Amino acid sequence: QVQLVESGGGLVQPGGSLRLSCAAAGFTFSIYAMSWYRQAPGKERELVATITNTGGSTNYADSVKGRFTISRDNAKNTVYLQMDSLKPEDTAVYYCNAQHRIFKATNYWGQGTQVTVSS
Repeated sequence: QVQLVESGGGLVQPGGSLRLSCAAAGFTFSIYAMSWYRQAPGKERELVATITNTGGSTNYADSVKGRFTISRDNAKNTVYLQMDSLKPEDTAVYYCNAQHRIFKATNYWGQGTQVTVSS
């Protein structure tokens, strides 16, 4: 059974940091690119960051460049999102996504974790 389980969300003050984790099970993690998406109330889901299956390449949305870092540990079947210098506009539900490196239509989603940035 495929599972993506996010954790690490919560309430943080502006300027603070959080580290999200997404633990994967039920598929061959090392052949999937991993991404973090987010969706704020009343807005469409947007891509935040992507890392290739080997971890050799990453991409970020302009809004988070220089503040967020995506990484993965293929031995632990886990992808991370380190979020620093958080802003109120980063408030959203954050979702983990796995996409097969060749068969792009094969992808899986986690259930999401809430991140709230507020004083």
